[in-house]
Amino acid sequence: MIGRFLEVSLRAPRILESWQFYQRLGFASATVGEIWAHRYAVVTDGRLRLGLHDAPFDGPLLSYVLPDLAKHLASLEADGVEFESRVLGNDAFNEARFVAPDGQHVRLVEARTFSPPARAELSILGWFEEYAIPVTDLARSRSYWEKLGFVAASERSEPWHSISLTSDTFDLGLHLTRELSAPTLVFSADDLKLVRQRLAEIGAEPAGRLPRALDPATHLMLVAPEGTQLLVAPPLL
Repeated sequence: MIGRFLEVSLRAPRILESWQFYQRLGFASATVGEIWAHRYAVVTDGRLRLGLHDAPFDGPLLSYVLPDLAKHLASLEADGVEFESRVLGNDAFNEARFVAPDGQHVRLVEARTFSPPARAELSILGWFEEYAIPVTDLARSRSYWEKLGFVAASERSEPWHSISLTSDTFDLGLHLTRELSAPTLVFSADDLKLVRQRLAEIGAEPAGRLPRALDPATHLMLVAPEGTQLLVAPPLL
């Protein structure tokens, strides 16, 4: 196991613009600690937590809290995790990073870096479903994440072959397609017309193009200022 989900860590060089974008969508702000030397903010809809980092790193990162981090590294390496970096010591904020199949970066940290707000409601985009990763070998990726504690919850063949994995409060989607150009945050909404209306009211313009297999009558894509893709789709069955 890699601990409890903390946040999707996003590189946000225009951090104020990104923070304002998510605020307009209805995300609430969390109270952040003074862990990082760089500018840092966290927004949440109660299910999804996004860390906005004004710092260079390969990402986005999936960040998890694993107390007593140093004690767990050997067992994770035995399960096939190859750490690309680690910072350990009594005078440092302990963290370790690795890269999962298909280039997904993961960060494990010793403790939380923010306090969630007392109340957060769903955003304009609806219910957060999953963090979708485009993969080239579905079986390999599934096996890797299952060793880290994820459990396959559902499998779909449309619009392409995909598997949803669940762990803790955060779901991953492994998508066998080249139509997703990058990891994507997937939300579901019953009334896409209402979503479009509310986005127009806040001046958020959907992306002009969708992946070819997706029906524009039932899907829309937004691109955040830092480049994150946010897809609104019908509820997953």
